[in-house]
Amino acid sequence: MLNIVLFGPPGAGKGTQAEKLVNKYNLVHLSTGDIFRANIKGETELGKLAKSYMDKGNLVPDQVTISMLEAEVDKNPKANGFIFDGFPRTTPQAEALDKFLSSKNTTITKMLALDVENGELIKRILERGKDSGRADDLDTAIIANRIKVYNDQTAVVADFYAAQNKFEKINGIGTIDEIFNRLCTAIDKQVVSN
Repeated sequence: MLNIVLFGPPGAGKGTQAEKLVNKYNLVHLSTGDIFRANIKGETELGKLAKSYMDKGNLVPDQVTISMLEAEVDKNPKANGFIFDGFPRTTPQAEALDKFLSSKNTTITKMLALDVENGELIKRILERGKDSGRADDLDTAIIANRIKVYNDQTAVVADFYAAQNKFEKINGIGTIDEIFNRLCTAIDKQVVSN
Protein backbone atom coordinates (compact mmCIF):
# COMPACT_ATOMS: atom_id res chain seq x y z
CA MET A 1 0.00 0.00 0.00
CA LEU A 2 1.29 3.44 -0.98
CA ASN A 3 0.62 6.05 1.71
CA ILE A 4 1.94 9.55 1.07
CA VAL A 5 1.89 12.56 3.37
CA LEU A 6 1.85 15.56 1.03
CA PHE A 7 3.32 18.43 2.95
CA GLY A 8 4.08 22.08 2.45
CA PRO A 9 3.05 25.57 3.45
CA PRO A 10 -0.14 27.28 2.26
CA GLY A 11 0.15 28.02 -1.45
CA ALA A 12 2.76 25.33 -2.15
CA GLY A 13 0.45 23.54 -4.59
CA LYS A 14 -0.56 20.50 -2.50
CA GLY A 15 -4.14 20.38 -3.78
CA THR A 16 -3.11 20.63 -7.42
CA GLN A 17 -0.43 17.97 -7.07
CA ALA A 18 -2.57 15.66 -4.91
CA GLU A 19 -5.19 15.50 -7.68
CA LYS A 20 -2.56 14.47 -10.24
CA LEU A 21 -0.99 11.89 -7.89
CA VAL A 22 -4.40 10.38 -7.09
CA ASN A 23 -5.00 9.82 -10.81
CA LYS A 24 -1.56 8.40 -11.57
CA TYR A 25 -1.25 6.03 -8.60
CA ASN A 26 -4.97 5.29 -8.05
CA LEU A 27 -4.90 6.62 -4.48
CA VAL A 28 -7.60 8.04 -2.21
CA HIS A 29 -7.11 11.73 -1.41
CA LEU A 30 -7.78 12.53 2.24
CA SER A 31 -7.87 16.28 2.74
CA THR A 32 -8.65 17.15 6.34
CA GLY A 33 -10.36 20.37 5.20
CA ASP A 34 -12.68 18.43 2.87
CA ILE A 35 -13.34 15.78 5.53
CA PHE A 36 -14.23 18.44 8.12
CA ARG A 37 -16.59 20.20 5.71
CA ALA A 38 -18.29 16.91 4.70
CA ASN A 39 -18.79 15.82 8.32
CA ILE A 40 -20.13 19.23 9.36
CA LYS A 41 -22.44 19.48 6.34
CA GLY A 42 -23.61 15.87 6.86
CA GLU A 43 -24.16 16.63 10.55
CA THR A 44 -22.35 13.45 11.62
CA GLU A 45 -21.61 13.04 15.33
CA LEU A 46 -17.95 13.87 14.65
CA GLY A 47 -18.99 16.83 12.49
CA LYS A 48 -21.17 18.25 15.26
CA LEU A 49 -18.35 17.77 17.75
CA ALA A 50 -15.82 19.48 15.47
CA LYS A 51 -18.23 22.35 14.78
CA SER A 52 -18.72 22.92 18.52
CA TYR A 53 -14.98 23.65 18.83
CA MET A 54 -14.73 25.64 15.61
CA ASP A 55 -17.72 27.84 16.52
CA LYS A 56 -15.81 28.95 19.63
CA GLY A 57 -12.69 29.67 17.55
CA ASN A 58 -10.85 26.72 19.07
CA LEU A 59 -8.76 24.10 17.31
CA VAL A 60 -10.49 20.75 16.90
CA PRO A 61 -8.79 18.26 19.25
CA ASP A 62 -6.48 15.71 17.61
CA GLN A 63 -8.65 12.77 18.59
CA VAL A 64 -11.68 14.17 16.74
CA THR A 65 -9.60 14.81 13.60
CA ILE A 66 -8.00 11.37 13.83
CA SER A 67 -11.39 9.70 14.28
CA MET A 68 -12.66 11.41 11.11
CA LEU A 69 -9.59 10.26 9.16
CA GLU A 70 -9.92 6.71 10.47
CA ALA A 71 -13.56 6.65 9.34
CA GLU A 72 -12.51 7.75 5.84
CA VAL A 73 -9.76 5.11 5.64
CA ASP A 74 -12.24 2.47 6.82
CA LYS A 75 -14.66 3.50 4.02
CA ASN A 76 -11.97 2.54 1.47
CA PRO A 77 -10.82 -0.98 2.43
CA LYS A 78 -9.71 -1.83 -1.13
CA ALA A 79 -7.67 1.34 -1.68
CA ASN A 80 -4.19 1.09 -3.19
CA GLY A 81 -3.18 3.74 -0.69
CA PHE A 82 -3.86 7.26 0.49
CA ILE A 83 -2.58 10.79 0.13
CA PHE A 84 -2.84 12.61 3.45
CA ASP A 85 -3.20 16.33 2.71
CA GLY A 86 -3.27 18.74 5.66
CA PHE A 87 -2.56 15.99 8.17
CA PRO A 88 -0.61 15.35 10.30
CA ARG A 89 0.12 18.89 11.49
CA THR A 90 1.77 17.99 14.80
CA THR A 91 4.05 15.24 16.07
CA PRO A 92 1.27 13.75 18.28
CA GLN A 93 -0.94 13.57 15.16
CA ALA A 94 1.87 11.83 13.24
CA GLU A 95 2.30 9.34 16.09
CA ALA A 96 -1.46 8.68 16.17
CA LEU A 97 -1.53 8.19 12.38
CA ASP A 98 1.38 5.71 12.59
CA LYS A 99 -0.42 3.79 15.32
CA PHE A 100 -3.68 3.68 13.34
CA LEU A 101 -1.99 2.62 10.09
CA SER A 102 -0.04 -0.04 11.97
CA SER A 103 -3.37 -1.49 13.14
CA LYS A 104 -4.24 -1.79 9.41
CA ASN A 105 -0.88 -3.50 8.70
CA THR A 106 0.43 -0.56 6.73
CA THR A 107 2.52 2.55 7.28
CA ILE A 108 3.39 5.93 5.76
CA THR A 109 5.55 5.25 2.72
CA LYS A 110 6.91 8.77 2.31
CA MET A 111 6.43 12.37 3.37
CA LEU A 112 6.92 14.61 0.36
CA ALA A 113 7.35 18.28 1.27
CA LEU A 114 6.88 20.91 -1.41
CA ASP A 115 9.55 23.54 -0.84
CA VAL A 116 8.62 27.05 -1.97
CA GLU A 117 10.09 30.31 -0.65
CA ASN A 118 7.80 32.73 1.20
CA GLY A 119 7.66 35.47 -1.45
CA GLU A 120 6.46 32.98 -4.07
CA LEU A 121 3.88 31.52 -1.65
CA ILE A 122 2.41 34.97 -1.00
CA LYS A 123 2.28 35.69 -4.74
CA ARG A 124 0.52 32.36 -5.45
CA ILE A 125 -2.04 32.78 -2.68
CA LEU A 126 -2.87 36.35 -3.74
CA GLU A 127 -3.36 35.04 -7.29
CA ARG A 128 -5.55 32.18 -6.01
CA GLY A 129 -7.54 34.70 -3.98
CA LYS A 130 -8.70 36.45 -7.17
CA ASP A 131 -10.60 33.26 -8.08
CA SER A 132 -11.33 31.63 -4.70
CA GLY A 133 -13.26 34.52 -3.20
CA ARG A 134 -11.63 33.74 0.15
CA ALA A 135 -10.91 36.98 2.04
CA ASP A 136 -7.92 35.32 3.78
CA ASP A 137 -6.36 34.70 0.34
CA LEU A 138 -6.39 38.43 -0.45
CA ASP A 139 -4.76 39.87 2.68
CA THR A 140 -0.96 39.81 2.64
CA ALA A 141 -0.71 40.10 6.45
CA ILE A 142 -3.04 37.12 6.98
CA ILE A 143 -1.16 35.09 4.36
CA ALA A 144 2.19 35.90 5.98
CA ASN A 145 0.79 34.85 9.36
CA ARG A 146 -0.50 31.53 7.95
CA ILE A 147 2.97 30.82 6.55
CA LYS A 148 4.58 31.77 9.89
CA VAL A 149 2.21 29.46 11.80
CA TYR A 150 3.10 26.66 9.38
CA ASN A 151 6.83 27.26 9.83
CA ASP A 152 6.58 27.57 13.63
CA GLN A 153 4.12 24.79 14.40
CA THR A 154 3.68 22.39 11.51
CA ALA A 155 7.08 22.13 9.87
CA VAL A 156 8.39 20.22 12.93
CA VAL A 157 6.41 17.17 11.73
CA ALA A 158 9.05 16.82 9.01
CA ASP A 159 11.54 15.88 11.74
CA PHE A 160 9.28 13.01 12.81
CA TYR A 161 9.37 11.48 9.31
CA ALA A 162 13.04 12.37 8.76
CA ALA A 163 13.86 10.27 11.84
CA GLN A 164 12.13 7.34 10.07
CA ASN A 165 14.03 8.08 6.84
CA LYS A 166 10.70 8.85 5.10
CA PHE A 167 11.06 12.60 4.51
CA GLU A 168 11.96 14.10 1.14
CA LYS A 169 11.97 17.77 0.20
CA ILE A 170 10.73 18.45 -3.34
CA ASN A 171 11.49 21.67 -5.21
CA GLY A 172 8.05 23.29 -5.52
CA ILE A 173 9.11 25.90 -8.10
CA GLY A 174 8.41 25.35 -11.80
CA THR A 175 5.49 24.32 -13.93
CA ILE A 176 2.80 22.05 -12.50
CA ASP A 177 4.13 19.20 -14.65
CA GLU A 178 7.76 19.77 -13.63
CA ILE A 179 6.82 19.61 -9.96
CA PHE A 180 4.59 16.57 -10.59
CA ASN A 181 7.47 14.75 -12.31
CA ARG A 182 9.73 15.43 -9.30
CA LEU A 183 7.07 13.99 -6.97
CA CYS A 184 6.63 10.90 -9.17
CA THR A 185 10.40 10.32 -9.29
CA ALA A 186 10.54 10.39 -5.48
CA ILE A 187 7.56 8.02 -5.16
CA ASP A 188 8.82 5.60 -7.82
CA LYS A 189 12.28 5.53 -6.22
CA GLN A 190 10.70 4.74 -2.83
CA VAL A 191 8.41 2.02 -4.23
CA VAL A 192 11.33 0.32 -6.01
CA SER A 193 13.47 0.36 -2.85
CA ASN A 194 10.72 -1.28 -0.72
